[in-house]
Amino acid sequence: MPDNKERMTDNKTPLPDKNVLLQQLRLDKNHPPAPSGHFGWWLVAGALIVGAVLWKFMPVWNSPELPRAEPVSTVKAPPVTTPSSTTPNGSSEKILDASGYITARQMATVSAKVMGLIVSVEVEEGMQVEQGQVLARLDDTQARINLDLAKTRINTQKALLEGLKIDYAEAARELKRVQNLEHAGNFSSESQLTRAQTSEQKFKSSIASAEADLAAAQLQVALQQNHLEDHVIRAPFTGVVTAKNAQAGELMSPSAAGGGFTRTGICTIVDMESLEIQVDVNEAYINRVKARQKVTAVLDAYPDWKIPASVIAVIPTADRAKATVRVRIRILEKNPRILPDMGVKVSFLAGGTDHE
Repeated sequence: MPDNKERMTDNKTPLPDKNVLLQQLRLDKNHPPAPSGHFGWWLVAGALIVGAVLWKFMPVWNSPELPRAEPVSTVKAPPVTTPSSTTPNGSSEKILDASGYITARQMATVSAKVMGLIVSVEVEEGMQVEQGQVLARLDDTQARINLDLAKTRINTQKALLEGLKIDYAEAARELKRVQNLEHAGNFSSESQLTRAQTSEQKFKSSIASAEADLAAAQLQVALQQNHLEDHVIRAPFTGVVTAKNAQAGELMSPSAAGGGFTRTGICTIVDMESLEIQVDVNEAYINRVKARQKVTAVLDAYPDWKIPASVIAVIPTADRAKATVRVRIRILEKNPRILPDMGVKVSFLAGGTDHE
């Protein structure tokens, strides 16, 4: 048995020392670890890509035909204003461009002077109306009653005045009779004469007061008549209805009021003969604009239609926020295609003014 144990021990491989194994696992600070295999591959791939890019663009860099970039100081900035160009007829050149809108100098939202219920609206959008034409009517029942009452007061005052005149005539005859008796033989006393004179003066004063009351009643009738006419809304000038703002059955008020059915205007009327152009010009170039200067206008809706125009006036005030000055321009060629609030571009022309 001992011989077998010794034979098995001799066949086994000798085990390494534990201290030697631990020494192999310990890191040496003086020698950093070698790069891993993956990182090395990335470095190689990156070097190949950089080399390929350099090889591709190297001929371009070395090409003698490549133009050189100019220094920054020699590059010229584009001009701020639009270059001058001639008009189609070649008579004038434009010196400034601007944009704006078509505006109406005479435009009004027609309302009533009194508050009332709308009975009828007799206009529609796009309708041509003449000055004084009826646009709408309000309920005038109460106004008619007030007018009839004022007329009744006139009749009452007239009747009172007639009665006072009769009494005055009687008092005047009594005064004359007493005076005749006194001159004839002193048959009347001083008190009778005084009473007759007082009565005559009293009725004379009453007649004057009644006449004043009659005049006041007549003025009241005129006031109520005017108030009744205020219930009929008429066009203040000739123009075109551009907006209908109220319907029958709604309440009309001359000032803002609460409620969803309270209207402050019946319709909006625009006088198409008063259309003009308003543009904002940069204040740095306003010295190029003057009154009666010729202008060519082009509507955004009709870019091929050139409209002759001229400067009416330069508004003598500037907009601080936008640094612009407003210019009014007269349209010399009236046309139904020109509508309020249309966008328009204008060119101010050099040489010559409009003397029309």
